[in-house]
Amino acid sequence: MQEFELTRRLGQVEFFSGLSEGVLREIAGRGVQLTHRPGAAITQQGAESAGFHLVLSGTATVEVGGKTVNTLAEGDSFGEISLIDGQPRSASVIAGEGGVSTLAISALAFGPLLDDAEVSRTLLRVVTSRLRAAEARTAQS
Repeated sequence: MQEFELTRRLGQVEFFSGLSEGVLREIAGRGVQLTHRPGAAITQQGAESAGFHLVLSGTATVEVGGKTVNTLAEGDSFGEISLIDGQPRSASVIAGEGGVSTLAISALAFGPLLDDAEVSRTLLRVVTSRLRAAEARTAQS
């Protein structure tokens, strides 16, 4: 996939929205495009691997405790938080029936970008927004 298209798609991901085109190009340049065959485990719940994936084509299922909790398609992403905290995976992601292609960015490749103030501010905004939403859901329960 062309760099311009990867940059555009990254800019549509909530986690990276608001970043300048230059930073998005740099993030895209640090990623690798991977193709996963049908049924392949992309991540395993509890695994120590950290990294982000943007679904470029195909589908994947998200499983927690062996139960499907979500289906991912083109434009969806997973693993954003592991770019920052490096904690074990909270879910397994399995390639769908037709397989799936992703742009993968490892925590090691992404780490140096956290020193960039624009990147850090943007990620903090998204993470705090998600935290507030989770708190609101908990308060309603």
